Amino acid sequence: MTGTARARVPATSALREIQAPVAEGLDDVVAEMKRIVTHQLPLIEQVSGHLLQMRGKMFRPTLTLLASETTSSPEPRAVTVAAVVELMHLASLVHDDSVDHSALRRGLPTVNSLFSHQVSVIMGDFLYSRALEALVGLADLDLMRVLTAVSTQLTVGEMRQLAAVEALAFSESDYEALIHAKTASLLSASCETGAMCGASQHREALRRYGERLGMAFQVADDMLDYTGSSDETGKPSGLDLREQKVTLPLILALPRLAPAGRATVERLFASETPSDGQIEEVITLIANAGGIDGARQRGEEYARQAEEALDGLPDTPARAALADAILYVMDRRS
Repeated sequence: MTGTARARVPATSALREIQAPVAEGLDDVVAEMKRIVTHQLPLIEQVSGHLLQMRGKMFRPTLTLLASETTSSPEPRAVTVAAVVELMHLASLVHDDSVDHSALRRGLPTVNSLFSHQVSVIMGDFLYSRALEALVGLADLDLMRVLTAVSTQLTVGEMRQLAAVEALAFSESDYEALIHAKTASLLSASCETGAMCGASQHREALRRYGERLGMAFQVADDMLDYTGSSDETGKPSGLDLREQKVTLPLILALPRLAPAGRATVERLFASETPSDGQIEEVITLIANAGGIDGARQRGEEYARQAEEALDGLPDTPARAALADAILYVMDRRS
């Protein structure tokens, strides 16, 4: 990557620096999310309250607000758009957790484990519908077009993952299509809709920035499974392998493995409950075959493309924060 280097700081501190130009706006986004999901039905109120505790780092609404401020002329409706973006993200997580039968998310019980899978599916639908209802209230067909297209992409991404019958036949193109649908589409829309609320002349550049940032984000996240420890990631190293999910490091390494190495990987994927020893052995094979280094290079290329997309944007605090967000995505440890 080009650009000004920055000393490495903890990911939480780096994110706070990125969010500094829009910190007050993010507080408004949280309040707007609560307003949107408020409902008189006690069960919905109970589940909504739990979900808002799980909202995480607010990275996507941060991008929306920053994009709206790239020319220092943000519109008030950017807060509602940012809330819609985060509610759509939460809805996708609720559905993912139900599909994967996950018990924990960010250290808290998932909706499906705390309530039921039925409640989880219906609550995800509720979040989507309430988010889109709030969007209708803005009476902007163009905003609706962008964000409803993302809701389709998120669903298609999940179906792509479920449709992959033979895991080890999952190709680079399959992987790119998957992460574009499940991750990059929403980050792209976060930035594009933000631009539509104050910096419309930079809409295409910010859409491209968000898309490339989203691709880098997911590659970096998938690499953590091979390079992070449980203390850093909050999940066991090798969790994707344990769940027999194929990501870029494995895809890049497979063609380079000797027959014995390929057989070791196949045994792991044939095992109902892979052992820690199997996981460690396969991670070592992937690293030695260059899968991790290759994935890192791919992520850095996406990051470089995201940085290039910011060329031509005015020199404002928001633009500087968007540039720092690239470093945050590539350097984060959780």
